[in-house]
Amino acid sequence: MQATRMGICWRLFLCSCLFLESSSQDFGAQTQFICTSVPKDMDICAATLQNSVPGDDLKTTVMQLRETVLQQKETIMNQKETIRELTSKLSRCESQSGAEPGGRRKEPGSKNTMGDVSRGPADTLAQLSQTLQSLKQRLENLEQFSRSNNSVQANSLKDLLQSKIDDLEKQVLSRVNNIEEGKPTLRNETEQRGRVESTLTSLHQRITDLEKGQRDNRPLDKFQLTFPLRTNYMYAKVKKSLPEMYALTVCMWLKSNASPGVGTPFSYAVPGQANELVLIEWGNNAMEILINDKVAKLPFIINDGKWHHICVTWTTRDGVWEAFQDGVKRGSGENLAPYHPIKPHGLLILGQEQDTLGGGYDATQAFVGDLANFHIWDRKLSVGEIYNLATCSSKAQVGNVFAWMETNLDIYGGASKWTFEACRQLN
Repeated sequence: MQATRMGICWRLFLCSCLFLESSSQDFGAQTQFICTSVPKDMDICAATLQNSVPGDDLKTTVMQLRETVLQQKETIMNQKETIRELTSKLSRCESQSGAEPGGRRKEPGSKNTMGDVSRGPADTLAQLSQTLQSLKQRLENLEQFSRSNNSVQANSLKDLLQSKIDDLEKQVLSRVNNIEEGKPTLRNETEQRGRVESTLTSLHQRITDLEKGQRDNRPLDKFQLTFPLRTNYMYAKVKKSLPEMYALTVCMWLKSNASPGVGTPFSYAVPGQANELVLIEWGNNAMEILINDKVAKLPFIINDGKWHHICVTWTTRDGVWEAFQDGVKRGSGENLAPYHPIKPHGLLILGQEQDTLGGGYDATQAFVGDLANFHIWDRKLSVGEIYNLATCSSKAQVGNVFAWMETNLDIYGGASKWTFEACRQLN
């Protein structure tokens, strides 16, 4: 009986070997033989069956895998629930993003004033005070003009305007008292504001008419532009574009005591490049000139409230530049946008930095101060030519690309023009 069992087991073993050998021939090198050591006195068939079917280990592994799958499924369900909750919150935020506090939605066409529009009573009074101060300054200039011309009509208009300003100051003082007492009603507030705005509009128009008459008696190049406030809407636009230039000189008179930084005296943008040619002093940084968005720092110090004449020259060959202040060379460098010509068909803006062609103005980068005699040449001026400009020599030349003339500019946002003669009104 024992011999019979041994014979059957050996037959099974041989059949298994033959099957494995044929399988290895069918499946190639992927099939491997697994050999297990068996004690000499142990039943070979029992050992083979025991090693080929590890029931307990297999069952344990299956249970662990099933438990892992269930845990992952539970985690996925929790994550789906979290995603649904976040999606719902995001939808509510998006639906309310266009609404202002108090449930009012912002109009699509409303203008972004960068915080320049007054909201509260204190801000309104501050704005009125600035407006009155500006009107007083303009009136003083008109008084000087009337004294020099001995005009009876100008004197009578001056007296009328002074009376209007006195009335405005009384209205502002009355408004201050009402705010301090905390008693004004909404209706009285609205009516008073309407009267003040109406008077300001009328006064502004009268002064503008007087200034127009004053301009008729002065040369078209004897003027300055004044940007009294740091806003995103005061600027001047040059009526024509610049040509393609392989060299240039930019000169101007500047006066500012703004801090930090005087802002952007001018910027030239072209399609596809907003920083084609820019002069800017922003924050606590030094003044910079940008050409094709490449930067050179300039050694200018001009925010002392005095008039300064500045010039910058540049050539596309090696990107060589020079900087002059008050007729004296203060610095130079190279590798500023080398071999890149200034592109044509752009827009030249005075007083604002363009983030897009003709727009994207930022109040924090706006120029604050006075600007005059802005000229551009398509060549590098000599040291002597720049000195003639800074000293108001009779040999001084005007720009052959852009010349400082009232007829070459459009003024926007409340920037004003005043009579200016270089070297006579300095400091």
